[in-house]
Amino acid sequence: MRDLGLVAGSCGGLEVRFATELVKPAVARGWRPAITLTPTAMRWLEETGGLGDVAACTDLPVRSVSRLPGEPRPHPDPEVFLFAPASAGSVAKLALGIADNQAMTVLGDVLGAPGTTIVVAYQIQDTRVHHPAWQRHLDTLAGAGVTLHRLDIGRPWTEALDLLP
Repeated sequence: MRDLGLVAGSCGGLEVRFATELVKPAVARGWRPAITLTPTAMRWLEETGGLGDVAACTDLPVRSVSRLPGEPRPHPDPEVFLFAPASAGSVAKLALGIADNQAMTVLGDVLGAPGTTIVVAYQIQDTRVHHPAWQRHLDTLAGAGVTLHRLDIGRPWTEALDLLP
């Protein structure tokens, strides 16, 4: 099994689609998910009861907060990361280098690193593309070697897994 840094943000459908359309299919394809959630995504999964389904798919802890000094690192250092679903706010933070939570720190630490693959599958409102900074955020990430994919509510999220090496 290859390690996959699987990061998720708080987007509509997370509570029902993350486990069934990303985590479980990733495991079925031979990935070992090292899952990090934004704080809001963790809260959503805890409140809806979906966290148990996600945690059952990996032998690693599901993270949303940083470790304390002296604590061992709970995850390996994957060479491949999938950030899905990624919200518009998280895409902007990643492009701007804002690491204000563990999920953004994990990705920000490897963004642009040689030998590391990052796929960002984002879910946004149709009107977001008109925001003057949106395309610059996408261009910044693409310039750092990130593969970008827009999730569509009518299509399965598993298509993001097809973009992994």
